[in-house]
Amino acid sequence: MKISATIITLNEERNIARAIESLRCCDEIVVIDSKSTDRTAEIAANLGARVIENPVPGFAKQKNFASRQAAHDWILSIDADEALSETLEGEIWQIKKHGPRFDGYTFPRLAQYLGRWILHGGWHPDRKVRLFNRTKAEWVGDYVHESVRVRGRVGHLEGNLLHFTCDSLSQHLRTLDSYTTLAAQQMIDQGRRVGWPQLLLDPPWTFFRTYFLQRGFLDGPEGLAIAYMAAYYNFLKFAKARFLTGR
Repeated sequence: MKISATIITLNEERNIARAIESLRCCDEIVVIDSKSTDRTAEIAANLGARVIENPVPGFAKQKNFASRQAAHDWILSIDADEALSETLEGEIWQIKKHGPRFDGYTFPRLAQYLGRWILHGGWHPDRKVRLFNRTKAEWVGDYVHESVRVRGRVGHLEGNLLHFTCDSLSQHLRTLDSYTTLAAQQMIDQGRRVGWPQLLLDPPWTFFRTYFLQRGFLDGPEGLAIAYMAAYYNFLKFAKARFLTGR
């Protein structure tokens, strides 16, 4: 069993080295770069990755493009701001040694936010399919929240995929602004209408669910920030959808 690691990038010079250096269990690393203006491509190439430039057509399409460029059918797909934990790497080595029993595998994802590992608020375990046989799986999703759809059996690994998210609130706000625009456009394309009750009631409910029901308060001030940003995300998403449709 040989594995191709794939990473899609856009101006990720701060993260790309950490991601690539965690992929020792892979037989090749393919980086699909969306015309970065920083040193992302240079750093990746210097670390042994095969770098291909491709203007981004959407996250799912770009990741499927990455899978097609790989030399091997088994794909380990991570984002540039992610890295394998030692435990997860060891589990993947065992799969390579004994052979896969499933067509895809999920990992729990552990996020670091403002320097703190987040265990509540709906952020953990946050399982994702990231190791899969490309002949039986593909990425789906038009705008945001892309995911892998597996046509077969799915197994579960226990080691964490480490996700290094925002180092500052300003960085989180920039990301939130970009993603809410995509989410609003997705809602419009799906024909979903946003009413005033949804715009007014969903954000406070999101905060209550994240901070209290999902115990975000156990993550301290960072948990409070996450709950607030989750509520703000939904408000902006719905508000942008109404604005873009003129309602």
